[in-house]
Amino acid sequence: MARISDRNGVMAELTPIMAAVFAGFLLIGLALPVLPLHLHQQLGFGPFAVGLVTGSQFVASMLSRIGAGNYADGRGGKRAVVVGLIAATLAGLFYLGSLALLDRPVASASALFAGRAVLGASESFIITGGVAWGLSVAGGQNSGKVIAWVGTAMFAALALGAPAGSALYAASGFTAIALATIVLPLATLLAILPMRGTSAVASSAPQSWRSVAKAVWLPGVGAAFSSLGYGAILGFGALLFAERSWQPVWLPFTAYAASLTVARLCFGHLPDRLGGARVAVIFVAVEAAGLMLIWLATGPVVAAIGAGLTGLGYSLVYPGLGAEAVGRLPSRSRGLAMGLYTVFLDVALGFGSPALGLVAASTGQFVFFAVAAATLPALGIALLLGRRNAPS
Repeated sequence: MARISDRNGVMAELTPIMAAVFAGFLLIGLALPVLPLHLHQQLGFGPFAVGLVTGSQFVASMLSRIGAGNYADGRGGKRAVVVGLIAATLAGLFYLGSLALLDRPVASASALFAGRAVLGASESFIITGGVAWGLSVAGGQNSGKVIAWVGTAMFAALALGAPAGSALYAASGFTAIALATIVLPLATLLAILPMRGTSAVASSAPQSWRSVAKAVWLPGVGAAFSSLGYGAILGFGALLFAERSWQPVWLPFTAYAASLTVARLCFGHLPDRLGGARVAVIFVAVEAAGLMLIWLATGPVVAAIGAGLTGLGYSLVYPGLGAEAVGRLPSRSRGLAMGLYTVFLDVALGFGSPALGLVAASTGQFVFFAVAAATLPALGIALLLGRRNAPS
């Protein structure tokens, strides 16, 4: 298959894939702000049960990454996205079934638990399949663009899904969320079925996940440390504004997400042009500077600028290191590589965020300084990878 190399051509090829990923992650964003409310207000459960149900998605995502990557490599990225959308529809059916069990709270919550777990697996197949699909049509030489732009669709969907979900819940309760989770993936599925897919790359000797992990682990560890900044903004940005009586409380996340989105759309080509490790070095430093600015902020404007710088920095760290993760692997293993690479993000957010919570509980705003310091290993790893890539 001929590969496309110009920026506009890559964007044209990736736009439908980005739309499919956007729709898939919009489903996740819809329920994020309202599922805890539904569990507490309608079913009467406390924080532990709320955490158990909402957390089932992230555990399922992490456990299904390798399977999603292997499927994308063996059957093609488009088929993996299709499987993810079908699974998302099934999650919506679990949501709907839970509403028929409102008079039995434990059974209703169990159905929600199952639905979130299925949605977590769906997320793995959609994002891993979307990236693998993009790499197959755009070529490995455009891996930085693919990871950056497909990831942008994911972040935009999560950011827009939260207010959309809140509006739906206010209008028609959790029934609206359930129906949207059924209808949206089905509509997306019908839209992408006619789209051009790619055949899986035949190989008589496919690589094992261990050999792929050996190539991916170092960039993955760097990505994990750099992802803690995202976790800090997501978990503690609004809390900082609320504690300081700064308004509006959503400003840090919006500044972060907007900066990240614009940067990836404008500069997503840089890892492919300059090298993923070299770009990661620069943008890790920008991310750390943004986190330090939040720590030092005495007002909402400075804190929002810091959040924007943090988003700008992280925007190309993840795709830059991701390009390093997949760049030296054969095309038949890139889906598995992205699945394994994303596991490091899952671990960083799943285990790092609670640890940051303990820091924030005892030190408040100092947590942003702690996260800035935590980016230093990512900087060291990017420098090491850049040195490895340098001609001898």
